[in-house]
Amino acid sequence: MKKNEPNSPADTSGIQQILLRDYLAVLKKRQATVLTFLIITLLLVTIGTFSMTPIYTASSQILIEKNYGNNSLEGTSYYSSYDPQFLSTQFKIIKSSDVIKKVVRRLQLDTKYRDFFIKDKDKQFVFLESLKQKIVGLFKVFSPQDLKQTGEGIGDSRLLIQAAKPVSDTDIIVEKIQDNLEIKPEQDTKIVNIMYSHRYPAMAKLITDFIVKAYKEELQAIKYSSSTETLTWMTKQSEEERKKLADSELALQAYMKKNNIIMIENKLAIYPQKLSEFSSQLSIVQAKRKKLESIYFQIKNAKEHSLDVETLPVFANNKTLQALLGKIYTSKQNINELSRTYGYKNPVMIKAKEKLNSLKKEKESEIQKIFQGTKNAYDLAVSQEKNITDLLNATKNELLNLNEKSVQYSIMKRDVDTNSALYDTLTASLKKASVTQQAQNVNVWVLQEASLPRYPSRPRKVLNLLLGSILGFLGGVGLAFFLEYLDNTVQSPGEIEQRFGLTVLGAIEQLKGKDQKVESFIQQDPLSPFAESYRLIRSNILLSSVDHPPRRILFTSMAPSEGKTATTVNIARILAQSDKKVLVMDCDLRRPRQHTLFSIPNSVGLSSYLTGNTKENIVQRIQGEAFSLVTAGPVPPNPAELLDSARMKALLDRMADIYDFVLLDSPPLQSVTDSLSLSTIVDGTIIVVRAGETTYDMIENGLRQLKSINAHLLGFILNAVSKNTGAEGYYHGYYKYYSKND
Repeated sequence: MKKNEPNSPADTSGIQQILLRDYLAVLKKRQATVLTFLIITLLLVTIGTFSMTPIYTASSQILIEKNYGNNSLEGTSYYSSYDPQFLSTQFKIIKSSDVIKKVVRRLQLDTKYRDFFIKDKDKQFVFLESLKQKIVGLFKVFSPQDLKQTGEGIGDSRLLIQAAKPVSDTDIIVEKIQDNLEIKPEQDTKIVNIMYSHRYPAMAKLITDFIVKAYKEELQAIKYSSSTETLTWMTKQSEEERKKLADSELALQAYMKKNNIIMIENKLAIYPQKLSEFSSQLSIVQAKRKKLESIYFQIKNAKEHSLDVETLPVFANNKTLQALLGKIYTSKQNINELSRTYGYKNPVMIKAKEKLNSLKKEKESEIQKIFQGTKNAYDLAVSQEKNITDLLNATKNELLNLNEKSVQYSIMKRDVDTNSALYDTLTASLKKASVTQQAQNVNVWVLQEASLPRYPSRPRKVLNLLLGSILGFLGGVGLAFFLEYLDNTVQSPGEIEQRFGLTVLGAIEQLKGKDQKVESFIQQDPLSPFAESYRLIRSNILLSSVDHPPRRILFTSMAPSEGKTATTVNIARILAQSDKKVLVMDCDLRRPRQHTLFSIPNSVGLSSYLTGNTKENIVQRIQGEAFSLVTAGPVPPNPAELLDSARMKALLDRMADIYDFVLLDSPPLQSVTDSLSLSTIVDGTIIVVRAGETTYDMIENGLRQLKSINAHLLGFILNAVSKNTGAEGYYHGYYKYYSKND
């Protein structure tokens, strides 16, 4: 692989390094967010951890295994003794209400030690929750048919009284013990740990030991719960199922013989396949027909209403038509050029017009061909859709006829299969129950009784704080990247250049402090990195054109308050320091600001000259400044028409002959069209954007307007850049150099 290919290892490493730098830049920019989220999370975890009541856990260890006995018919091999559900079943028994109720009654937890488990508010909450569940259960259990048969309605007071029966203390304590009881098996063994947690260590130990005893008692009750009634019922039920099976088999055989049903299952498998194929073909043809129908009616509607059909996709994608349109456009341009030299009756002009008319006729002919071709394709798609629909309906009818015979067959076959399965199951169960009438035995040995816990098991303070720190940091990082994802504003010069392909002439650092004003800072500290940023912009402006630097420069922005006016003034100061004659013209006739920066009158200015209301010299010298200024003057009723007038262009040409640089401070692009008019009469346009405020959508919209009039764009100036946005590379070198103490 070549070195300059994008998939080479070197390039992949470079991309990873760039992505890593971008991630680090985001974290650096949003470090306050990350730190705040981390502190809040850690604070909440700390408060929650240290406010929790300590919980103690007692643990008892027992051994549980099956007992097959010496005469077991199943034997004791691995495969016969393997039962993956055995331990899970025992765990359910241990946590069952019957076992826990034995513990509650034996230890008198619902009377003597009631306060260890129940508070009045807990009982009220449990009662309300139980009442809610029982009332909801009424609507689930009793169907309308059941209520009609029993003569009881939803509003029956007896049902509601039964549902509203108060929950007993025993039930509440049983639920609490079940919630705090944990059963954990030892891996690859039959040993089980029974653990119970309580805020009192002695109570935790006592309940854990009695749970083991109650579990063993429950196993004894289960062992002797089977009776001879089960065996009698199974014998009677087996005989009934045998008769049902014989009757259903005879009925099925008679039906098959009567209706000659032999290959019905294979046919039923073929017809659905044909239906699926026809349905798939119909969907494809319908989609094609709808697409052609939409195109056809678009063309037809456009022709009926004399609309421009050339913009429709079917015409726009036709290479022949597009070639004709190009020739027509070229022919029109040729006629325009010839009209400057020849008259309308000149043979050359007549021949050029005839050629244009011929091309237009060819275009109309090509449009008609495309329209006719689309209509033919649409008619063909309609015909195909009808044919496939007929085939699909015919196949459905055939399948319905076959289904009429197969429905009864399937019903009878299902009865036979069901009766056979029931009879086999009952026969096997009856034989097994006849041999072993007792339930399967379970042996339980206590390996280790519960000991009194000395230290609380919850909360685990160190672990909680560690997890809180990790969660806070990761959550802060996630929040930082989420906020960055939502941020659609410009942050760094590199983003602008990469996205729009235009040069960033320079980045201006955000001044800190209320006393520092952008308009006068470079006068107060001419050797600061802030002033040096404007010198860099001056150099880039002078080098922006190959032959000669632009002399008439328009400064605009996308929205108000982006620093356009202050940037214009500072660029004028920097240009004037090079012994250049510089003139600033305030072309914002709607909201002028230049006169307020220098506290000079604005009674006469640019608007006065353009309206012809003054013959005075509108250029003013500013005390303490090396450049001149033309203020905006009184706000006129028609600013756009004045700026787009021939008088404005003549004034600009005259000023360009006198001054080396003429800088125009214009309104924002998003608000009015004044800047668009001015951009056509200057040598270049500079767009001032503000970091963290100007969005990419605003820039795209503004650039679209400027490019539509072929404005010459010199580039961007990124204003109010913070060092945390990743743009410090544009000025950090100056800052580092000028901050040294020589």
